Amino acid sequence: MDGTDDFCFMNFKEIVRTLIISGNSRRLREIIDRVFVNIPNVNSESLAEIQSIQIEETAVNLWNWTVTRRIELSVSESQTAKLCYVACKLVYRYGILISSEEALQRQIWMNMKTGKEWLDTGNAPIADEFFQAAMADLEKLYVKLMRSCYTEANLTMHKVTVEKGIFCTLSFQAESAVAQGDFRKASLCALRCKDMLMRLPEMIEYLHILCYNFGVETHKQNKYKESSFWLSQSYEIGKMDTDSVEPEMLAKALRLLATVYLDCNDEEHYGKALIAVRLANKEHLDPAGLFLKMKILMKNKTCNGELLEAAKDILVIKNPLSLFLSTQFLLDVKRDSVGFSFLRIISDHFKLAEDSRKVELFCIDMLLQKDQVLIAEEKIKEILRGHQTRSQLTRDLVNWLHNILWEKAARSFKVQNYTDALHWYSYSLKLYECDQEKLDLVKLKRNMASCYLHLKQLDKAKEAVTETEQQDPTNIFTQFYIFKIAVMEGNSDRALQVVRTLEKLLTDEELDDDGLFESEVSPTKILSLAIQFALENGQQFVAAKALECLSQLSEDPKEVLGALKCLVRIILQQVSRMPESENKKKEMDKLLTYLNTALLKFYQCFDEDPSTLDSRVNDANWFRKIAWNLALQSAKDRETMKNFFMVSYKLSLFCPSDQGLLIAQKTCLLVAAAADLEQGRKAPTTYEQVVLLRMSLEHTQKCKIVWNRLKQTGDFSGDHCGTMLLLYEFEVKTKTNDPSLYSFLDSVWKMPDIESRTLETIALLAMDKPAHYPAIARKALTRLLFIHKNKQPIDVLKYSECMRNLIELLVSDAVSSIVLYSLREIWDHLKNALSLISQTEGYPEEEILWLMIKSWNTGILMYSRNMYESAKRWAGLALDFLGHLGSLKTSYEAKVNLLYVNLMEALDKRWELRSAEMAERLRALIEPPKDPGSVPSTHTTARHHL
Repeated sequence: MDGTDDFCFMNFKEIVRTLIISGNSRRLREIIDRVFVNIPNVNSESLAEIQSIQIEETAVNLWNWTVTRRIELSVSESQTAKLCYVACKLVYRYGILISSEEALQRQIWMNMKTGKEWLDTGNAPIADEFFQAAMADLEKLYVKLMRSCYTEANLTMHKVTVEKGIFCTLSFQAESAVAQGDFRKASLCALRCKDMLMRLPEMIEYLHILCYNFGVETHKQNKYKESSFWLSQSYEIGKMDTDSVEPEMLAKALRLLATVYLDCNDEEHYGKALIAVRLANKEHLDPAGLFLKMKILMKNKTCNGELLEAAKDILVIKNPLSLFLSTQFLLDVKRDSVGFSFLRIISDHFKLAEDSRKVELFCIDMLLQKDQVLIAEEKIKEILRGHQTRSQLTRDLVNWLHNILWEKAARSFKVQNYTDALHWYSYSLKLYECDQEKLDLVKLKRNMASCYLHLKQLDKAKEAVTETEQQDPTNIFTQFYIFKIAVMEGNSDRALQVVRTLEKLLTDEELDDDGLFESEVSPTKILSLAIQFALENGQQFVAAKALECLSQLSEDPKEVLGALKCLVRIILQQVSRMPESENKKKEMDKLLTYLNTALLKFYQCFDEDPSTLDSRVNDANWFRKIAWNLALQSAKDRETMKNFFMVSYKLSLFCPSDQGLLIAQKTCLLVAAAADLEQGRKAPTTYEQVVLLRMSLEHTQKCKIVWNRLKQTGDFSGDHCGTMLLLYEFEVKTKTNDPSLYSFLDSVWKMPDIESRTLETIALLAMDKPAHYPAIARKALTRLLFIHKNKQPIDVLKYSECMRNLIELLVSDAVSSIVLYSLREIWDHLKNALSLISQTEGYPEEEILWLMIKSWNTGILMYSRNMYESAKRWAGLALDFLGHLGSLKTSYEAKVNLLYVNLMEALDKRWELRSAEMAERLRALIEPPKDPGSVPSTHTTARHHL
């Protein structure tokens, strides 16, 4: 329905009825939206004849259904707000007369409820409309109640009723103003509510919590001034009735107030913060308040003595030891003397020996973090003596001490102070000497071995690793250190053995080691570290084997591509120094495998993470260029060159396209098409030939697409790519008897600028085995002859060559094979040639002689078929060619004339062709010339290649 159209009340009433009986949640949403959109469009005139009671009944039914069924039918807050809006507007907009105080009170309640619903959905401006309406109705209700009061008691009761309504509406308006950031309006509403609390004491707790919530909200928004106002009001209002507001809540508001003052971060507010927190601790003593107090004192640069006294206040409260140890922040803010003094006080405060030891260990940890090493070391020695001679530490305390020592060692290791790391590991080792539980001793030995390796103390490192190998031989970290030792000793065989073991471990088990390395380190990361170590120590062969393992096992695309890059670099260095040999061929095959693996990884993950797209494009470009260069280096091996070019092309598909990239793609595909075509020509079987030729055609078609795109980027008139693609495609289609050959040629014949060389090649390919398309060859040669004839000046040599090829195609090797329907075409071509010879100088004399003999032999053939007039005409044509001979004319003129006379006699007497005499005469007539050095054979075939 169009929202601008009037909406009949009866239709509206029907929709409401449908809504009330509907139970489908999706249908409900549609109906609710329709009701909400169309309530402004109810035609006021249509209501004139409707009784107010009917309108009111519809509105009340809608309201009651909304309130009672919303939870049952899962009606959302926004949908509830819309329905309440509709019910209220229906009552207000169409002038329902308020007939009773109860109806007016109901209307006030509906406005307040509707406003609150809109407020809860986050639409405060609409909510304000209903709050204002509620306030106006409250004024009307007050007037109405005052008129109907007859006793003082009734008057007081009615005032209270109205004031409660005003109080609630003002609180809602304050809430709306806070939501809209209108602090002035919110504070005015709240203060009006506060003034009414003396008459409405039961609302104290509600307003106290409301102001506290306002303070929390504005504090989150860093509105410290507003937040401090609301929290102060919350505390003041809460103090008005300590029976309903608990001291804990008052203290909570004050602590937050102190925090707000502290966040202002200036000395002026530190004093206010301290007052607030002291007041909070007075209301209700809580550890949070005591810690906050210390924090404020430190911000206020209070002296250490006063700060220590504040810390002692915590001891008043009975709390667990862990809470007292949280005073670590005293040390973090460089109040070390206060922090350590307080730790001594705590140690004396707790009487249990285990608690005292916890404090001692905590103190050791803090001393080490503060680099007070000597004091910490004395305490460690004392604890170790006690653990060895007196009562032992509990398991938890032993683990804690180990962690403290290992963390200190790890910090030293991180700054490459390996001797110091070993020093702290040695204390941990002493702790293990008197400990039955040795679960982490292997980790400790590995960590110590790592330190020895960095210090180049191989003997000690081997000793430590040998112990760990005995206890935990399958651990990947143990194998890693064995690998490092083998590399440092130059033992390649042992290092390769470890690589094989690492590969097995990575595929067979999950690691769980939190020693020197971070616990979240991946197994392949260990392999990467091993590779890096091998490369740093000149063990490239070992590194290559490990890189192959990493590229196969890692699931991280970036890691795999990195490994393949490194592998390619290593092999390239080796190949560049190798002479041509079988070994070099194997290494080139390896490179091709690595590049294909990288290509596969790009296919799998190129579009997964947009944030790393630039990195992946750079990687693809890097591999593409490597493949290109390797293709150029493989020019002597056409198959290998083609394979590298094709990998380069496929990788280029992941790179941004520009002119340079298109040129590279064109070259890759053109070479691939040529290579497959050449292989197809040499294929030993028909099946292999078809497969290779089809591959060539596929490359050709892809190259055509690239070529068309490339031509749009610039002038490539000197590039013969288009011609080559045309010839490749033609050859494949002819050799495979492709049914689309003729439709393809239709477009070729229509090319206005087709080159003569192209037509020559088409004619040649049309007859090249296994193809046999003489009609195509004839058409190509005919068009080529036309081009040569119309070109100025005429290239007589090329014209004569084309004429010879065309006549040979039509006449074939055996004269008797000439079909009658081609005679006319042959005659026309010979006459054209004769015309050109008579008008142009330079026509090769041998070619004129060849044309003369072809004409003569054709005449004899006509005679043998009893076509006497035709025979006479062809013989006459031969005499015409004879007239244009030069130096050769004297050699052939007498013989040809004699033959002509004999032919004329034979024609005259109609000699029997089948007689022995006639056969002898015919043999004499068609006998080839006796001077082979001067006259080429009439059966010579001219073949030309690309």
